[in-house]
Amino acid sequence: MNSFTPATSIDGQAPPERSSGDEIVRLVDVRRRFGATPALDGISLTARRGEIVGIIGRSGAGKSTLIRCLNGLERADSGEIHIEGRDIARLSEKELQPLRRRIGMVFQHFNLLSSRTVEENIALPLKIEGVGKAERLQRARELLELVGLADKAKAYPSALSGGQKQRVGIARALAARPAILLSDEATSALDPETTRSILALLKDINRKLGLTILLITHEMEVIRSIADRVAVIDAGRIVEEGSVWTVFANPETEIAASLLSGARPQLPEHIAARLSPSSGTEAILSVDLAGPAAQGALFAELSAALPRSFRLVHGGIDHIQNQPVARFFVAVPTRDATLPAQVSDFLKARSARVEVLGYDN
Repeated sequence: MNSFTPATSIDGQAPPERSSGDEIVRLVDVRRRFGATPALDGISLTARRGEIVGIIGRSGAGKSTLIRCLNGLERADSGEIHIEGRDIARLSEKELQPLRRRIGMVFQHFNLLSSRTVEENIALPLKIEGVGKAERLQRARELLELVGLADKAKAYPSALSGGQKQRVGIARALAARPAILLSDEATSALDPETTRSILALLKDINRKLGLTILLITHEMEVIRSIADRVAVIDAGRIVEEGSVWTVFANPETEIAASLLSGARPQLPEHIAARLSPSSGTEAILSVDLAGPAAQGALFAELSAALPRSFRLVHGGIDHIQNQPVARFFVAVPTRDATLPAQVSDFLKARSARVEVLGYDN
């Protein structure tokens, strides 16, 4: 549709044609301190055209500072922040103004003006730019159609549900046809059903407009639902990064594993609570599999090779980014002291990641 053609470039000219691999955002060794405290401690990250990148971390990890540096509200102490090829650290405040129009923001608490109608809220960024009333209201109507609220143009925010308010916030963020959409905990104030609908909307917008989206969140389910890549931030550093399914399948850091704990099968608490670190009648193993290894008849093969060598305790298979990701917990008898090692070696030889969690009686 003509309504959703790409925006002009920062300089007001039509942007050049780019491939889907172009970098829209590039951060190089970005640092920001507040007194003696490093909020960002050497952040390097890229996001390409049409990509959804999730940035996840606990409260205080540096997510808010990162997003404020990305939209130019905070100045980094050092490093480079490139938006569509321009380093914003080298721009004056006046030069930053047109660049900020290339960055749409979606907030946790909507930030709608209660005294303005839905269409007026959406059109506000264009009014600030000096766009004529007819044109900006036309754009607002187009965006209301996109976010599924065509019948709410004349309503006021007080008459909307939380999910509807966030849809208005998304429409407003798109008003100036940005190249990047920054989503700052956009679903954390919403119930699970509404969260799923908002994430589906963001994915639909990403697909229709080819829009680059950076999701700032502390919820791994948000990342899992729509992101292409995930970067885990902790104490101002990116400690882990990769495609969503590979990080889910094999978290390499303790913080990533902790953030994933609610999204992956966990050993039932009543079993975990009684595990001994050194002895018992059964060794309890966690078994992680991904990709082709998760699709095979692994446990049937194990049972044939080592009869009566294990029992399944808990777990299952999921699909993330169309890739199978599995986690199981198995109990291996210790009557033969070598049996746990035999089972572990068998599974590892077939690309499983295996860890002995403890011993049960």
